[in-house]
Amino acid sequence: MEREHASVNGRKKSQERARTHREVADELRARIRSGTLRSGQRMPTQAQLADEFGVERGTVRQALRILQSERLLTNVSKGSPATVAPDTDKALTGPDAPPQPTMVALAPRIADAFAAPHVRIDALCLTAVSLTLAIGEPLRQIHTGRRKPAKVDVRVLLPARDIDLAFPVPVTDRGRAGPVHERWLAMRNAQGQVLRHNLLALRATHGIDVSVSFRALPFTPPVKLYLLNGAEALFAYYTLTRREEQVGEERLEMYDAEGTRSTLFAFEDGTGPRDTAFVRQSQLWFDALWETISSELVLTD
Repeated sequence: MEREHASVNGRKKSQERARTHREVADELRARIRSGTLRSGQRMPTQAQLADEFGVERGTVRQALRILQSERLLTNVSKGSPATVAPDTDKALTGPDAPPQPTMVALAPRIADAFAAPHVRIDALCLTAVSLTLAIGEPLRQIHTGRRKPAKVDVRVLLPARDIDLAFPVPVTDRGRAGPVHERWLAMRNAQGQVLRHNLLALRATHGIDVSVSFRALPFTPPVKLYLLNGAEALFAYYTLTRREEQVGEERLEMYDAEGTRSTLFAFEDGTGPRDTAFVRQSQLWFDALWETISSELVLTD
């Protein structure tokens, strides 16, 4: 199963396929969003980035131009290193922005949701990797005093452990799905446990009333959905790819979803009839799943 979280520090992958310019842009964008690359900071040179990512300089230039078009970088040229934009908070994000990968779009939207006194987040997903990563940003803001909600309620719907998943699965010989399934289950449980631990810790450190609940679905969700404070819906299709992964002591070809790279579409209640209807119907759909066919989910090792 694909590891949705990409390293923010970057590393060479000499034994893997060459990265595309969009993949390089994704990783650099994540560093900017996480604060690893700060506003006004000069980027490494194109030669340094090319060496780090194991790509040609032309690939790096294409990646930097993408980030410049999103207003995250300035001074992108062949002659000198680019600079992180002075106010990345005004970059092209939110409902007026073009759809972006989950790893880019989710964290700032969840951070904005934590400005409310009562934060309510509902999520339907395959492993909760993207949600666990995205929660890191508002947690940092709470620890630095920039956010202080009084109450946080999080509900997460995940596939049940004993169902036959539609994905991830081996390309051939579905009878060997056991190791692939166990790998997915370990990731689902680990991410859920980290998410719950990090949120519940806010009770002791900041006196915030926190509730984190999980329920199991009897099917594999073909989409991911995040509902924020009942006012915003973020929706993405899981796009399947054929990939080869190390599972235990062997490498297996499998069909799997690229969760953090799934394009996330944002809808806000009150911005128009279609957006409003989508948010409200999505909330009704989630509530119906939670209250009817889902079952208790225990995150065990």
